[in-house]
Amino acid sequence: MKTYDHREIEQKWQMRWEEARTFATPELSPGEQGMYILDMFPFPSGAGLHVGHLLGYTGSDIVARAARMQGKKVLHPMGWDAFGLPAENYAFKTGTHPADSIKTAVAEYKRQFRQAGISYDWDKELNSAEPEYYKWTQWLFAFLYERGLAYQKDGLVNWCPKDQTVLANEQVVGGHCERCGTQVVQKQLKQWYFKITDYADRLIEDLDLVEWPDRIKQMQRNWIGKSNGARLGFAVAGSEAFVEVFTTRPDTLFGATYLVLAPEHALVSQITTQNQQDAVAEYVEETQKKTELERLHLDKTKTGVWTGAYAVHPLTKQEIPVWISDYVLSTYGTGAIMAVPAHDERDYEFATAFNLPIVQVVTTEGGANLPSSTHGFLMNSGEFDGESCEDEEVVGKIIAAAGGERQVTYRLRDWLVSRQRYWGAPIPITYDEDGNAHLLPSADLPLELPRDVTFLHAGQSPLLTATEWLQFVDPVTGKKMTRETDTLDGFVCSSWYYLRFPDPHYAEAAFNPKKAEQWLPVDMYIGGAEHAVLHLLYARFITKVLFDAGLVPFKEPFQSLRNQGMILGPDHNKMSKSKGNVINPDDVISELGADTLRTYEMFMGPFEQEKPWSTTSIAGVRRFLEKVWKLQEKLIDGDSTDEERVLMHRVIKKVTEDIADFKFNTCVSTLMETVNGLTELPELHRDSYFQLLTIVSPFAPHIAEELWEEAGGAGFCSLAPWPTWNQSYLVAATWECPVQVNGKVRVRLTLPSTIDEAGIRSAVENDPQVQQYIAGKELIKMVIVPGRLVSIVIKP
Repeated sequence: MKTYDHREIEQKWQMRWEEARTFATPELSPGEQGMYILDMFPFPSGAGLHVGHLLGYTGSDIVARAARMQGKKVLHPMGWDAFGLPAENYAFKTGTHPADSIKTAVAEYKRQFRQAGISYDWDKELNSAEPEYYKWTQWLFAFLYERGLAYQKDGLVNWCPKDQTVLANEQVVGGHCERCGTQVVQKQLKQWYFKITDYADRLIEDLDLVEWPDRIKQMQRNWIGKSNGARLGFAVAGSEAFVEVFTTRPDTLFGATYLVLAPEHALVSQITTQNQQDAVAEYVEETQKKTELERLHLDKTKTGVWTGAYAVHPLTKQEIPVWISDYVLSTYGTGAIMAVPAHDERDYEFATAFNLPIVQVVTTEGGANLPSSTHGFLMNSGEFDGESCEDEEVVGKIIAAAGGERQVTYRLRDWLVSRQRYWGAPIPITYDEDGNAHLLPSADLPLELPRDVTFLHAGQSPLLTATEWLQFVDPVTGKKMTRETDTLDGFVCSSWYYLRFPDPHYAEAAFNPKKAEQWLPVDMYIGGAEHAVLHLLYARFITKVLFDAGLVPFKEPFQSLRNQGMILGPDHNKMSKSKGNVINPDDVISELGADTLRTYEMFMGPFEQEKPWSTTSIAGVRRFLEKVWKLQEKLIDGDSTDEERVLMHRVIKKVTEDIADFKFNTCVSTLMETVNGLTELPELHRDSYFQLLTIVSPFAPHIAEELWEEAGGAGFCSLAPWPTWNQSYLVAATWECPVQVNGKVRVRLTLPSTIDEAGIRSAVENDPQVQQYIAGKELIKMVIVPGRLVSIVIKP
């Protein structure tokens, strides 16, 4: 028997699979449905993959491999989310064009995927930065534009005063520009948006249609943030101004002791008194230096400035002060709130910081401390005292008395898709000399990115240096035109890629409708929980738009979703170069093999949980595979024994069910137990051996292929029929019955599995060993638990 040389074996089978196109996607017959297993496609960074990345890809590969062997027609593709900020930043630092750096990174990723034995169909590969792909991203923009779902408006952006450029949130580090270190400010600029808010209710309701983790669904609901409440008006004393607020708790209106406006609110400059103008202007300027995320931090100290103005409470007619504070955002509700500090934590912190009145208007159980957001009975609320604040009729009367109206609002805002950078899909918009926007005709798509650009370090978009591309004369009208220099958010590219994979080179449309109908929606989608909100929400939105247009027959793109956990470094910290704890899969594969790496990552713990890397544990997995290798020494022909059948049928059932449930760690542990059991047998029959290799194959495909071939198996083990289990072999013929006497196990009897309670009693009473303990003694009771034990109590 030759030695287990993982390097030779793994290279051999990777070449064989590629030459034979073993994992090519089969064609489907009319009306036939395939199984679509998809990973969230990665951004190919120059750093390559580390072992943490391979966790999700290996999990999806095991599911795909098992599905093929179970007779399902499988689509398991891979592509590249290749546009984005990292490649452009790399160009600024090194002068390497993003197209070149991405090409190099893609080649490295493909090499690593192949050497890990991931069974992708590389004929389905796509790249979001290729004109063949982003032509249809541009078509999607045009499609939304023509349906009134893409539009321009002024919006707040991160602005670097030194570089005179807009920065993405990722480019702002600690409130400063990552390129030059200048303090970033907030600025109003005209941007492109998609009207995702039109779909807010459906994005909530249709979560009931998918099989996703509950926590992911809840994160989406929270992000959309549907709130039922009321819109109320407060007149500004001594002014014609009128402040409108939105509140989800109109029942607490009597507890409103001040108003707070967002610093950007249009009324701030109008109502601020003369002696407060300097303080307000200074505060507004400071707020402009903060990102929205910084303003929303719950644990930050509340800051604010009084405008000098007062508003008139609509019910009590008392004058209450109007403040501005950065914890109120102009983009949520009306950009103004009524502050009820007794029943809202943020309002309470603000009121405490500035010594503002706190009036309790809702009773609390057991005299709970304020602030209390619980519901109870109204107090200090005039004619409504004693009424339940959950009584909708009462709440309606309060709203009516204040002259307000019920309203529904959402936390979700329209999707800002403009990016002031080069490495993204160009927006197919041109402007005439009057600044009017014109959609590029579909016949002119793709509008390709010009390659001949200069990567300036002044923060200027490289597209502004492509003068021949930037300005042109319209051949139809003869007018001078200027192209849009914003490019599309990378999330636009990834919002529809799953539609193109079934036929990635289809030239007639963004996706082949017949193939989409056969393969979609995606049966199993695997990726990190960090994409729980944005990517998944955007993909769902685009799917619904296409569904409404009759272009796809489904409402949701991903039927099932699984999130892999994080693999930590050996020091239990997140892997990072700075900590020196990154494990390179190339090193592991070279030393121990891809099969060892794959199997170990599945063995580490539950797929969804965080777990640390262990050099000791991975060595144990290597020893397991060596035991599998040595089983060929005891291989014989003939029918399997009952003992073999019991071992094999149990593991077949367990592994089959646990792969379906993503319980890969228990699959591996059960395989280990089975191999240990087979190792103890004097011989191993070929039928049992082949069954073992087939269920090992999804985890350790290379060694399974080699042993399959050595044993005379036909074709590829990777495509061999998946074994089924026989229930009769899962029921043991006998069971061991412990017999306790006064609480201590004295005898163990081997009894038939089919024996009934009367038979157990007879066997116990007639057993000579049992008689040694009970003969001549007074029997108080005998408790029989079939299949478990017998407990005898005798008088001492």
